[in-house]
Amino acid sequence: MRRTFFALLLAATLPGVAAAQLLFAVTEGVTYQATPKEIREKFEPIADALGKALRREVKVVLVPAYDDARAGLGKQEYDIAFVHPAHVALAEVKAGRYRTVAWTSAFTDYTVSILAKADAPMKTFADVRGRTLVTPDPDSITAVMVRAMLRGEKFGAKDLVVRTTRYQDAVPFYIDNGFADVGATAARAVVKSWTDKGGKVLVKSKPVPIKQIIVSTKLPADDVERIRETLLALGNSDAGRKALAPSGYKGFQTPDPAVETASIAWLGL
Repeated sequence: MRRTFFALLLAATLPGVAAAQLLFAVTEGVTYQATPKEIREKFEPIADALGKALRREVKVVLVPAYDDARAGLGKQEYDIAFVHPAHVALAEVKAGRYRTVAWTSAFTDYTVSILAKADAPMKTFADVRGRTLVTPDPDSITAVMVRAMLRGEKFGAKDLVVRTTRYQDAVPFYIDNGFADVGATAARAVVKSWTDKGGKVLVKSKPVPIKQIIVSTKLPADDVERIRETLLALGNSDAGRKALAPSGYKGFQTPDPAVETASIAWLGL
């Protein structure tokens, strides 16, 4: 026991000796197709960069199901989390359990497009009343934003029929085959493909930042600052860009608290 005590004391006091690991949860979107292996490979180099800055092991934990993410975040089981669906991340920010340290660059103005056939009679979003609308998964950020749009137009529960499909790229199929009059997607590739073949965008939503990196409010301020500094600097060095490369992201940027507050209100969180 004496030897164990001195070993622990040595680990706690000597520089360069690893402290307890930090858990880095990753929750990607439900409406895009990616394997767990692909997701892990995207984030492990970023976790390694954070670990070097913190001089601690940072372990990537994949949490694909949104409800599992909510449960873990609600208990503050994760020290750091990359959360694709903004409504999950921002709910934790509102609750005070987490704070945002970085936004993923190029994902700060996520908008939903409402697609319709070129010859569709609808001219505005209000004209969707009495029609059928298809959205991706009901717990996706896209669907949450659609519901915010519907609240803005004061749509009632019986004012239209809402159907859902799991993946964003399935939305045009529903419109093309008469299963829906209009469809909602935030995937730019889907929108481009739709308009390239002559389809129209009826309306676009307000923009919302997505793909936040949040940290537990239990973390010491020094750790939070190192995490923030490391993430914001990744895009500015060869080593940082190498760590980012598997993810496809160009870097991270400072979040705007006012925008997050407005997004929380608009999304009805």
